[in-house]
Amino acid sequence: MNTRFEMKPFIFLMIGLLSLTYSCSSDDDDDDLGNWTKRSTFNGEPRSSAASFSIGNMGYMGTGYDGKYYLKDFWQYHMDGDAWQQMADYPGIGRSSAVAFVIDNSGYLGTGYNGDINKELGDFYKYDVDSNTWTSIANFGGINRRGAVAFGSENFGFVGTGYDGNGDKKDFWKYDPLSDSWTEHFGFGGDKRRNATTFRIGNKVYLCTGINNGIYVKDFWVFDVVTEKWSSFKNLDHDDYDDDYLDVLRASAVGFSMDGRGYIACGENYGAKKTVWEYIPENNTWDQKLSFERTARQDAVVFEDGHRAFVSLGRNGTLYLDDTMEFFPFDLEDENDN
Repeated sequence: MNTRFEMKPFIFLMIGLLSLTYSCSSDDDDDDLGNWTKRSTFNGEPRSSAASFSIGNMGYMGTGYDGKYYLKDFWQYHMDGDAWQQMADYPGIGRSSAVAFVIDNSGYLGTGYNGDINKELGDFYKYDVDSNTWTSIANFGGINRRGAVAFGSENFGFVGTGYDGNGDKKDFWKYDPLSDSWTEHFGFGGDKRRNATTFRIGNKVYLCTGINNGIYVKDFWVFDVVTEKWSSFKNLDHDDYDDDYLDVLRASAVGFSMDGRGYIACGENYGAKKTVWEYIPENNTWDQKLSFERTARQDAVVFEDGHRAFVSLGRNGTLYLDDTMEFFPFDLEDENDN
């Protein structure tokens, strides 16, 4: 009698532990750390494929496509004040899929597509944040294109990859603001691609994702802005990696960095995505975070200041979006703040 009485709690305890173990492992999404918090809705027309850059605690966004028109309006987002303000219109023709970068607290925006057949663009303009004015600069040095990537260093801007109306590209070009000139920059050994993603951690710019010939590319590259040299890392399908890493593959995503780690969010891979991945440079690994907590989307924009990041706009199919969400990668999910 005593033996049977003592075994019952043990059996129930084991059943409870097994049930707990199963519930924790049956849905990985429940275990992903992170939280998304709703911020101020964009004041203007919902859109996708806009160009954006950040200076200090201000985000800047302009151009894009709203499903009917190629746009040229330009906006400022105040990260601390959570408020949008319309600024001076972009002086070029309306466009989508342009690129932008920052050199010495000035923004540069150019290339893109305006909807006409074989009408990829190559014009570029500089934005002065203090005077809220635009100045024309030298046209892009390579073949006109859309869906490229761009990033700035302390003294130069870099633009590369993309689609020129006939095929995908892999060339990179360097812009010197002192001479207002472009020169081709050699050394990138990756695949051709369009709609790739970059993020910067310290002096390193990481480039991955994108699509070429209908295939989502798997290579992973880093650019040192001091030495201006490219290096290759393990492909995202490397044998050392878990198969889950293949979920990183996508195009038209946003990339950003916060406190020494890189992030890739949203995008498309045979449909709009909402998954989020964190890159840890110390050991060259990826960790899945809580998925974006609003509508899955591609061709969004991101604002960041190194410690905070905001994802806004984009589209899901023919649904064009205007909401804005802030990401907290190490918080627990709060379903009541989005």
